[in-house]
Amino acid sequence: MSIYSKTIGLLGAGRSSQILIDYLAKAAEREGWLLKIADLDRQQVLSKTTNLLHTEALVLNLEDATAMETLIGACDVVLSMLPAHLHMGVAQLCVEQGKSLFTASYTTDAIRALDNQARQKGLLILMECGLDPGIDHMSAMQVIERLRNEGHQLEAFETFTGGLLAPSETDDNPWQYRFTWNPRNVVLAGQGIVKFIQEGKFKFIPYHKLFKRTEIIHIPGYGFFEGYANRDSLNYREVYGLQHLKTLYRGTLRRPGFCKAWDVFVQLGATDDSYLMEKVAEMTHRQFINSFLSYNPHDSVELKLAHYLNLELDGEEMYKLKWLGIFDDDPVGLQKGSPAQILEHILHKKWSLRPEDKDMIVMWHKFDYKEAGTGKQRELHSHMVCIGENKVKTGMAKTVGLPLAIAVEQYLLGNLRVKGVQVPTREEIYTPLLSGLEKAGIVFNERKIL
Repeated sequence: MSIYSKTIGLLGAGRSSQILIDYLAKAAEREGWLLKIADLDRQQVLSKTTNLLHTEALVLNLEDATAMETLIGACDVVLSMLPAHLHMGVAQLCVEQGKSLFTASYTTDAIRALDNQARQKGLLILMECGLDPGIDHMSAMQVIERLRNEGHQLEAFETFTGGLLAPSETDDNPWQYRFTWNPRNVVLAGQGIVKFIQEGKFKFIPYHKLFKRTEIIHIPGYGFFEGYANRDSLNYREVYGLQHLKTLYRGTLRRPGFCKAWDVFVQLGATDDSYLMEKVAEMTHRQFINSFLSYNPHDSVELKLAHYLNLELDGEEMYKLKWLGIFDDDPVGLQKGSPAQILEHILHKKWSLRPEDKDMIVMWHKFDYKEAGTGKQRELHSHMVCIGENKVKTGMAKTVGLPLAIAVEQYLLGNLRVKGVQVPTREEIYTPLLSGLEKAGIVFNERKIL
């Protein structure tokens, strides 16, 4: 018989798991629980559990169905930090074995189809409980519900989130950006058709125009940012119960100038992931860029690029590109790859977090509403900034991991009693989670503009 009262199973110990692990290890020590952490990478899982009590590190192929079934069967609750395509298999195993599941990933139609089975077994499958999606849902719904309860009529809602670099006097990075999340998702960001609603009109932005359509946002104390639209804002009308809304817009934040420079890669076709390039093993950074430009033995790659995209040779965009080293004769260092894979590999060389780097998470909401009683137009802004400690305990790790950790803790303590497939938009879910996040220093600041 186990000496522990509850066992938590964590699947995956990757980039954003350290703060989650630390939080749950402390909770486990305090409550007499056991935290089992499973990952295929032995060094990775051991490095994250060194000197932690009430934890057990497991080296496990998480695509091995039999091994997964055994692990899940030994746990009372499961967290998945695995790639999104593996969550359906995990969710099915959890439902079969009567275990609740928590993850930061988006809900899919296939996982929604498990709702009845989960309810019948008294299980909670909590999805979208990270940063974005996750904290965005909770912080937005808290304000939306408050405005409703006060009798105001919400007319427009905009929300932006960004993972960036914290300001540094010693950093010469003109992009003010490094990878703090899945680099592949950064390279492929925005592909497809962007959809949103503005003043009652449906709007669509094709990928090749996305990074030209930006807006400037000011965060008090942190300066200016630029935002570009996320893929499909329309889904959130139902998620937030805002079907009547005239404007609903979700976007991503970067520092000013990022989007115009990134658009160079988009217009070249360097973010295309649909085909493999030839002779990648022999390719240099410079040859990679040149492969998208017209043949001219007399003009430099820089000149051809500037002429092709109407850039100034000594302008800001060209400076950013040169800083990345894309005109260098350095070998790419891959045997094969699509343009997007090659670009990602090149960017890794300059955009990987250094030991001294601190990342910064910024989230901003804007609520336009008609005031109860007076009918006057009002505007409310809410923002949160979280700065990481170092390249391991990042702001991204904190804002992705803590909502999950707090949710599991609250569930095991009996404070989360909802069942079925859920996202954290219900008051009984987001209230205790936001309270826990506030204690951990993740706080939203509000100010009325009108």
